[in-house]
Amino acid sequence: MERPRPSRVPPHRRVAKRLYPEATKQWAAPASLGSNEREKGLQGEAGRDEARDGEDLICEKMAAMCTEESIYNLLPRIVDKPVKPPRYVSTFRPYVKRALQQSKAQWKTIGPAKVEVPSPKEFLLKHSKEPKLPKRKKDKERKKMLEATVPKITDHPIMGVQCTKNFISTNAANVIMGVAKKPQPACVDRRQGDRFLLETSGLVPKYLKKKDYGLTPKYVTKRNEEARRAQEEYDAYVKETLRQKAMKRLSDEERENLLEGLKKNWEEVHQAFQNLSVEIDTIPKKLHKERLETHMKQLEHDIQTIEKHKVIYIANK
Repeated sequence: MERPRPSRVPPHRRVAKRLYPEATKQWAAPASLGSNEREKGLQGEAGRDEARDGEDLICEKMAAMCTEESIYNLLPRIVDKPVKPPRYVSTFRPYVKRALQQSKAQWKTIGPAKVEVPSPKEFLLKHSKEPKLPKRKKDKERKKMLEATVPKITDHPIMGVQCTKNFISTNAANVIMGVAKKPQPACVDRRQGDRFLLETSGLVPKYLKKKDYGLTPKYVTKRNEEARRAQEEYDAYVKETLRQKAMKRLSDEERENLLEGLKKNWEEVHQAFQNLSVEIDTIPKKLHKERLETHMKQLEHDIQTIEKHKVIYIANK
């Protein structure tokens, strides 16, 4: 009878097989399988890499279990607590705190502490904030007038005064001595007796007998005079404006003097043009030459214009 051969599997793998049998199936195929099947299970680089990863993972778990089960783990360990650094405190903290107290403390009672709290009896009344009209001043003059015209209740009439005038005889004498009233001229144009005054009927030549009949009214004369005066002032203004804007004719003497002055200016400019250097190689020299040429052309044009026209008018601006 032969002895069984000892297993060559490392001890950590044996423990891993007991704890994780499913994960360790790919490490080695069972002996009952053929060599071909074992080769198929682990062929290729990919299969070997995955087997190594699984082995490393299981070894890590076993090391953790062994560490937890160590006898040294039963002893209490002293854990050093980290010392915190001192808290930062700003140097301006007292100043800020004092400023906040000064700005907020007096408003804690809904307003400054020195303000008096309104009394509950002095509550807001209706129409108290509406604008009030000033009191009406007493009219003393009107009061005096009323006092003078209307007697007071305490006033008593004078008793015992009688009038001796005979109003009947007085009225009769006034009627007898008075002038009789002339009747107003009237006209009746219908048999029913419709009567109307002649003065307002238009049948009497009333306006023909007036002293100012046919004469121009004074207001019309005054208005015509004002219109005539305004027209004269306007005509004078127009004439003065035309006279100021009128063109002035240049006399023969002034024309000759002007022509001589232009020719003299042309000679001066031409002399300056002749004195220019032969070589003009800088920008200032070119600009000076162009300026002289432009001035000479303008003078020549003015001279030709004055010589061509004998009569010249100048407009007043």
